Amino acid sequence: MAENRTDDEIIGKAYDSQLMKRLLHYIRPYKKYVVLAILLNIFVAALVPVRPYLTKIAVDDQMPHGDYRGLTIVAIAMLGLLILQAVIQYLLTYYTQLLGQRTVLDLRMELFSHTEMLAAKFFDKTPIGRIVTRVTNDIESLNEMFSSGIIMVFSDIFVVLWIFGFMFFLDWKLSLVTLAVLPILFYGTFLFRKKVRESFRDVRKHLARLNTFMQEHVTGISIVQAFHKEKEESKAFASINYDHRTANVNSIFYYAVFYPAVELLSSIAIALMIWYGGGAIIQHHLSLGVLFAFIQYTEMFFRPIRDLSEKYNIMQTAMASSERIFKLLDDNTRVANPEHPVHIEKMRGDIEFKDVWFAYNNDEHVLKNVSLKIKPGQTVAIVGATGAGKTSIINILTRFYDISSGAILVDGVDIRQMDKRELRRNISVVLQDVFLFSGSIKSNITMGSPDISDERMRKAAALVGADKFIERLPKKYEEDVKERGATLSVGQKQLISFARAIAFDPQILVLDEATSSVDTETEQLIQHAIEQLLTGRTAIVIAHRLSTIQNADNIIVLHKGEIKETGNHQELLAKRGIYYKLYQLQYKEQEV
Repeated sequence: MAENRTDDEIIGKAYDSQLMKRLLHYIRPYKKYVVLAILLNIFVAALVPVRPYLTKIAVDDQMPHGDYRGLTIVAIAMLGLLILQAVIQYLLTYYTQLLGQRTVLDLRMELFSHTEMLAAKFFDKTPIGRIVTRVTNDIESLNEMFSSGIIMVFSDIFVVLWIFGFMFFLDWKLSLVTLAVLPILFYGTFLFRKKVRESFRDVRKHLARLNTFMQEHVTGISIVQAFHKEKEESKAFASINYDHRTANVNSIFYYAVFYPAVELLSSIAIALMIWYGGGAIIQHHLSLGVLFAFIQYTEMFFRPIRDLSEKYNIMQTAMASSERIFKLLDDNTRVANPEHPVHIEKMRGDIEFKDVWFAYNNDEHVLKNVSLKIKPGQTVAIVGATGAGKTSIINILTRFYDISSGAILVDGVDIRQMDKRELRRNISVVLQDVFLFSGSIKSNITMGSPDISDERMRKAAALVGADKFIERLPKKYEEDVKERGATLSVGQKQLISFARAIAFDPQILVLDEATSSVDTETEQLIQHAIEQLLTGRTAIVIAHRLSTIQNADNIIVLHKGEIKETGNHQELLAKRGIYYKLYQLQYKEQEV
């Protein structure tokens, strides 16, 4: 596979033994359904060619002798056969669908759980739409393979084998004449598979472009509307959509040629059979019943051939999907947990950075030789221009990323020696861009934690003043929250995020420009709440508004990833350095 090919352009073989071996691992817990389905397939396939044989008996044995009783018995036998076949087909469909659903349930859960454990670095380089496609569309392709692909292939193969057996049992010469078209059919099927494979690649490529365009423009729809770009973007979408349609039409063309070609070959086989079989009947070498049976067998024989071509497409899609799924499952971009983590009984919040270097990409360091100490209960502010590395300090303190060199200690323990869950349980982060989940206000504050009681939740909301707007809502704390909190204002979402942080009672509180999106009144309310909240806790505050951090115990000035100045507000102003310039700049802006 070419290195520049995206995951969405993976074509996949119709059958890949390595991928199939891995897929069988998920089927193994439900092997009883597989065995039952195969047995039912063998049985139902054996019933299919019995009907033409009963026709042969009726034509050769009952009709010439006017045996109405015998004809009635044959008719009843055919009806009973059809009913039995319908019952078995129902059971077969039920158990294959059950197999498919249970298998993809397990696989989807594993894929989701695995994705949750991946490091932030993975999501930096992987589009969200691609991950969603893995858990939805690609998994559904495997369901189709498990339920109507791999198992039902056995049915088609067994039907063909049983028909072969009955035909050669009745008359081997007529069988050879009938099957004379098979070489042409096999060659046509090979050509069809090759062309469909190529068209399938084009469809997947254009579908990926379509999905990417849709995701990007739905997310940024407000920007499109604000700049009146609806018509231009519609034209761009139309172009991508046209390419996708063309690829699909090309794919349909091959199916439109292949299926009539199979019908034509079937008709030619019947014509050869009538020509040869009719002559044999005239010469009394063949009975009319056998010829009738062969006509039915021929029609039955070509039906599974067509189905096998469709199964080929299902298998190819499933193999491509499984390759993409396993590629995601094999991705181990993780922040490793120590094998024997160090446990801290009661975290005090003593933080120390020792000669810390950090880079998101290889050697492009965004933090350089950072050393600082934060005592328990201290409030430390970090300021600096955009890109100075302020948010990066939060990312490495919470171990969303691991540092390149140096050490970060919490209560004297290197955080790489601590369990990630325990570390993060003691740190609450309030970000500028608040993310709320679909659900209720209560579920967004408690995050489903059974340790947070309703009383504790309400107390947290009251502490930041969120209770004032929540109590005015029709359902109060049970009020529905739409996707990303669409029905709430920016300030309301920010207050909920503060309540969420407080409800978890952290020892370390991180505020990453947490008040920059709220109005002055709300900011004053939050500042008052923060003063109460910070008592007895270690706090790291990142802020653009220097007026909000004047009371911090220590202020750290970052510039291009390095600590340039430290001190309290008055000390830094007296130095007339970077902090002084930032303060003067904001002061002038406020005056204007």
